[in-house]
Amino acid sequence: MSEKQRGLGRGLSALLGDNQANIPDMPEAAEFRAQSLEKPIELLKPNPDQPRRLFSEAEIDDLAASIREKGVLQPILVRPVGQGFQIIAGERRWRASQKAGLKTVPVLVRELDDLEVLEIGIIENVQREDLNPIEEARAYRALMERFGRTQDAVAQVVSKSRSHVANTLRLLALSETIQDHVLHGRLTSGHARAIATADNAEELAELIIQKGLSVRQAEALSRDSQSGSATKSARAKSQPNADTQALEQDLQEILGLNVKLDDRGGKGELRLSYANLEQLDDLCRRLMQA
Repeated sequence: MSEKQRGLGRGLSALLGDNQANIPDMPEAAEFRAQSLEKPIELLKPNPDQPRRLFSEAEIDDLAASIREKGVLQPILVRPVGQGFQIIAGERRWRASQKAGLKTVPVLVRELDDLEVLEIGIIENVQREDLNPIEEARAYRALMERFGRTQDAVAQVVSKSRSHVANTLRLLALSETIQDHVLHGRLTSGHARAIATADNAEELAELIIQKGLSVRQAEALSRDSQSGSATKSARAKSQPNADTQALEQDLQEILGLNVKLDDRGGKGELRLSYANLEQLDDLCRRLMQA
């Protein structure tokens, strides 16, 4: 990874922190504040590739109240786009500033390419654990699909283990219904992984939500469900239908042997059981005569 890539996280906590009451006393923070400019708030536009999609209205209201009292203490990181600016980091501050009625906001303008913008957006949220697991997984996938990053490279960018990145990406194999449950906080990623391999995963998800089950309880529920499905399947196979039973009986009368017919949609097996060599000889005679 290049020096530029490794340095993406440097000073991000100072530049990107949304906690108005806890401004870091760091050289980077002072530098960013000194370089910030006031821009009309209507010139700022959100980034369509922003990894974070869900914003808590309660959090926005709290931040807006702080901004009314103290102003925007951390500049919003932007890049020039057309006649305005695209928000790279600080969309929550921008939303709260609108709610607070501000006409202008402090911004820090930087010339950054699409890859740097996406990486900074991920780092900003992941470092503060602001991203929902599904949002995080989609952001990792975007880095890999749009910019050719490997899982190892993504892990280095976000300072996570490769196994964490791989496990997070596996959430995208879940159905859209279950992903939506995780996205809106009705299920945790642990719950989702617990039922991922179950045939009736969506049904189990609803049950987990209704009963408020823990992850361990969800794992047990998934095991029980899969075990029950296997038992039902075996029971169904062991119980032939009426036509199969009638045919077995006809063959037994004709051949004089115990007959087992296992039909699976027009294909299957026919098993003949004999108790001694005399029965086998009798079967051979009957077949040869036929």
